[in-house]
Amino acid sequence: MAQTHEVTGPAAGTGAAGNPAHMWGFTGLAAVAPVTWGTTYLVTTEFLPPGVPLGAGVIRALPAGLLLLLISRTLPRGDWWWRSAVLGALNIGALFALLFVAAYRLPGGVAGTLSAVQPLLVAGIALVLLDVRPTRWQLGWGLAGVVGVGLIVLRGQVSFDLIGILAGLGGAASMALGLVLTKRWGRPPGVGAPAFAGWQLTAGGLLLVPVALAVEGLPPAPDAAALGGYAWLALVATALAHSLWFQGLGRLPVTAVSFLTLLSPAVAAALGWLVLDQSLTPLQGVGFALALASIAAAQLTPDAARALIRRKRTDVR
Repeated sequence: MAQTHEVTGPAAGTGAAGNPAHMWGFTGLAAVAPVTWGTTYLVTTEFLPPGVPLGAGVIRALPAGLLLLLISRTLPRGDWWWRSAVLGALNIGALFALLFVAAYRLPGGVAGTLSAVQPLLVAGIALVLLDVRPTRWQLGWGLAGVVGVGLIVLRGQVSFDLIGILAGLGGAASMALGLVLTKRWGRPPGVGAPAFAGWQLTAGGLLLVPVALAVEGLPPAPDAAALGGYAWLALVATALAHSLWFQGLGRLPVTAVSFLTLLSPAVAAALGWLVLDQSLTPLQGVGFALALASIAAAQLTPDAARALIRRKRTDVR
């Protein structure tokens, strides 16, 4: 079984990219994915027909996957047929279905906060499957990230629906396991990130088709606004985003990459403030700062963080 090895993060200057500048570059490119995922709420509420989230998931994932397969002209071989199906189910199909249940049974803030536990879940799964022991630094910033996202998205009364909570945690666990397995199995030699993303998106989209038809039936005919929304989600927030995401995951530590997902609820809240004229409280501002700090800190080792602080102090002087 082909395996990859964990690297110590951008600050350490180790890993496939070879130097810290390259590692930070891959981090920045991987961050494009959760930033675009954070636009999903705005696009869905403002442009897409209501009541068909699973259908929207199919339209988002399957065409994007087929497009990447057409561009790359690369199909799985051997064990990668079933591995792609497993990863597609975890990272796309099961994730979308579980998040659909959570979104319908819980307030958006509660669902968003549940998804923020993903870095902690990744740390636990990586310990088992990759033999990578999480540090107190990572666990501490993982908890800080959950608090930060909670401050951003939790508002008013909090509803505790057991099925919704289990679905939200299940969605976070599904993607966490998918990330760690992706890191464990790596990518076949000579297969680029777009093709690798295409395999998973196609498998996940096909898995969603019968579920969407059974639960929602056929989606309504899209108008011009819906076509534009679907195009954005499929081409940018899925095809491009997942290609960059899996490229970064192949180069960076899986725990550090998992913290980047905290950008999604932060971007969603920021767009609500900027575009939808939603209020932004001082407490939410604290949450933004805490979430962003946890993302940045997770990319560093404690020694690297202390060195960076010392360097900043020297520059100020």
